[in-house]
Amino acid sequence: MDRAQKEKVVGELGQIFESSGVVVVARYEGMTVAQMQDLRADMRAVGGSVRVAKNKLAKIALEGKPGASMGDLLKGMTVFAYSEDPVAAAKITDAYARKNEKFVILGGAMGNTALDPAGVKAVAQMPSREELIAQIVSIIGAPASSIAGAIGAPASNIAGILTTIEERLAA
Repeated sequence: MDRAQKEKVVGELGQIFESSGVVVVARYEGMTVAQMQDLRADMRAVGGSVRVAKNKLAKIALEGKPGASMGDLLKGMTVFAYSEDPVAAAKITDAYARKNEKFVILGGAMGNTALDPAGVKAVAQMPSREELIAQIVSIIGAPASSIAGAIGAPASNIAGILTTIEERLAA
């Protein structure tokens, strides 16, 4: 790899570290190509990505960026999993680490906040962006349905009373 290629990789990694909601660093030593492709497919499905890069270039790219503390994790065969959604990459890597013992989460960063393996696991248990939006919509919609039910209730009560009176008169 010549100098121009290295500079390009450092630039790409720097962009990843700046724009990603979360970056997870993991060790992948011993994984097969098929296993790595499965991980990449899982990440792609949630809008994330997986990147393998030389540790030295990644450390250079981390200088002055959010999550610069991740540089300490870059030893051995490491891989970056990242996504704009602050929860997606953590969820996928946590689930993948549970089913593949060769994939070991070392930590990561969420903005300027450094994450240890337990921190990545905690982020993975948080609801995703879509789940939060659904919860907010249901909370906003609940009062409206309650109001509609309250408005409709007296009318149905009156209808029930009138039906009862009508049945008594007919009898």
